[in-house]
Amino acid sequence: MTLLFLLTFALGANAQFTQNSSTTSVPGQGQTGSKVNEDSNVQADTSKKFSFKHYFKGLAHKDTLSVWHAIGGSALVVGGAQIYNRDYWKLPVVYGGIGAGIYFGLHFNSLYQQTSDAKFKTCRTLSYAGAAAVYWAALMDGIYSYKSESKDDPAKATFYAVLCPGLGQAYNGDYWKIPIYYSGFVAVGYYVNYMNIQYQRFKYIYKLAEDSNSGYVGHITSKTAVYYRDLYRRYRDYGIVAGIVVYAFTIIDANVFAYMSDFEVNDDLSINVSPAVIPILSPESSFSGQQYASGSLDWSNGIGTSSVTGFQMKFKF
Repeated sequence: MTLLFLLTFALGANAQFTQNSSTTSVPGQGQTGSKVNEDSNVQADTSKKFSFKHYFKGLAHKDTLSVWHAIGGSALVVGGAQIYNRDYWKLPVVYGGIGAGIYFGLHFNSLYQQTSDAKFKTCRTLSYAGAAAVYWAALMDGIYSYKSESKDDPAKATFYAVLCPGLGQAYNGDYWKIPIYYSGFVAVGYYVNYMNIQYQRFKYIYKLAEDSNSGYVGHITSKTAVYYRDLYRRYRDYGIVAGIVVYAFTIIDANVFAYMSDFEVNDDLSINVSPAVIPILSPESSFSGQQYASGSLDWSNGIGTSSVTGFQMKFKF
């Protein structure tokens, strides 16, 4: 699910998340749409759609990649972020860790198939989990090492939230939100676990009630058991959906508040009312044909000899 969110945000990103940039002019060609920065690791034009041609040019340091493309591409090309960030010494660690985890996972899986020993099953699970952890750490390192133009980068905040719920809020400095979201995860986890226990319970009762040779003598009939089995399974699934919603909220919250971090928020809300003298526009203006005051007007200088007096209001917010 995390990988799906990562690819969705990275490959579907558009100009909405364009970071601050500058344009350059080439003599005889005017302004170009590409971003220019002294550091080759700083954002490129995020309005470009993702393509492997552009991505591999970025890895060859012949073009710049936005953080969306650099990290999103690394979800498919393992170690790509380290190459783009010129952290070449990290590649043996990444490839070695993932390769070792997969190798031992396959090895212990073979032993488990042969012996059915539970310890080999556990070792297999731990090996695959280790490989996944190295993959996760490689993506996290790529985000952290990517040099951004702005302190509060919406793309980095989003990726942090995708890889570790709550980390995007920590990146934005909204630490007070982390307990709220994790309280939601804990509540959803407790709910899903309870409903799953009840689902497994009635599933087992239904199985016994349907088997005439089981010797089941309980008071719950198979019809009742199947009703509650389906009921608790449905409630369990609702809880899983709620968990996905909470997870998505952490991502959206991190992105939106990072994107709006440079908005100036001022408590000075005021209104100013003062007298004003407004010259009447000439007929050649965009308001041609409209007369605001009666009287003989001289349009020779572009402004009538008469003016409108009144009040003007200025709002500050």
